[in-house]
Amino acid sequence: MKAKDRTLAELRARIAEVGPAEALALQARGAALVDVREADEIAQGSPPGALRLGRGFLELRIEDAVPDFDQALVVMCNGGTRSLFAADSLARMGYTTLYSMAGGFARWKAEGLPVERPSALGAADRERYARHLAIPEVGEAGQARLLAARVLLVGAGGLGCPAAVYLAAAGVGTLGIVDPDVVERSNLQRQILHAEAKVGLPKVRSARQALEALNPTVRVDSYEERLSSANVEAIFAGYDVVVDGSDNFPTRYLVNDACVKLGIPNVHGSVYRFDGQASVFWPGYAKRRGPCYRCLYPAPPPPEFAPSCMEAGVLGVLPGVIGLIEAVETIKLLLDIGDPLVGRLLCYDALRAEFTELALAPDPHCAYCAPGRTFPGYVDYERFCHAA
Repeated sequence: MKAKDRTLAELRARIAEVGPAEALALQARGAALVDVREADEIAQGSPPGALRLGRGFLELRIEDAVPDFDQALVVMCNGGTRSLFAADSLARMGYTTLYSMAGGFARWKAEGLPVERPSALGAADRERYARHLAIPEVGEAGQARLLAARVLLVGAGGLGCPAAVYLAAAGVGTLGIVDPDVVERSNLQRQILHAEAKVGLPKVRSARQALEALNPTVRVDSYEERLSSANVEAIFAGYDVVVDGSDNFPTRYLVNDACVKLGIPNVHGSVYRFDGQASVFWPGYAKRRGPCYRCLYPAPPPPEFAPSCMEAGVLGVLPGVIGLIEAVETIKLLLDIGDPLVGRLLCYDALRAEFTELALAPDPHCAYCAPGRTFPGYVDYERFCHAA
């Protein structure tokens, strides 16, 4: 007997083999179906719900994908041989219940079992997003979701700039940017998309140029206009997430009210001197009902108690911290991973280098988001005049 055949016989004596139909039944009962084929093989099709980890990095990725060492694993390759070696390796790592799928994916497909074809990324995308593809919580399917996603940024200022940079770098397919202003020299202390040469240029145009230079595959839609009750729904329509980087109360309330009416998550950030806050206002979140912005602040304060960044000042790097948190929360929402800041307010004190989290409860009597309420309409708070 050849050494290879002897090794395979020894593996089959240790690793239980199951057919594709039994593998599907095990998956339905909670087993993880682990596809260890290479990316080009997986691109031709894979069982729905399979963990597509590949053989080369299996041992490095499996614990993140399956942290419970007692969960049953069905390992699958194309013909049923590589899966035996992979299952044996997982047994040595400590996984207790292992199966190898006899006949592999070729037999699975021949038996007419369900197949899905993951959205295939081109070679350039695979290179650009390689570090995302290595994360089980993202992978090729998650990256495809990001590429198909549409995110609207309200404001191309201190918060919107860092959020936009990282969302574009992450491969969010369409970024919309709303801002009526032009670049001023005083913006450059914190608004990192803009530059000295762009002073006087509309911010949306400056931002689009910078983002397209960073990632030319991202589509950037520009709205060089001020949000109002007359245009907010037309602009917000079709976006998956709205990132609020505005610096005035009229815009914050308008963003909130439109997001509540349209059912869009509102990723909120605000900064003041050395302090910043971030949250996700999304009363429609399926896993945990959270408040909207009006649950915290039903109406804006008097203008004299609401200074803008121009009047109060802000540490230049602070919007970078909060804007990046907004970007992280946006990506979590798009991928449906982790625990978003719904019902939670994250506060950052830059001087103390301290984060504090506050629990936020929805107001059962909120005029805008309480269940059963009729949308009361938009309010344009004309007594405020700060720029977005």
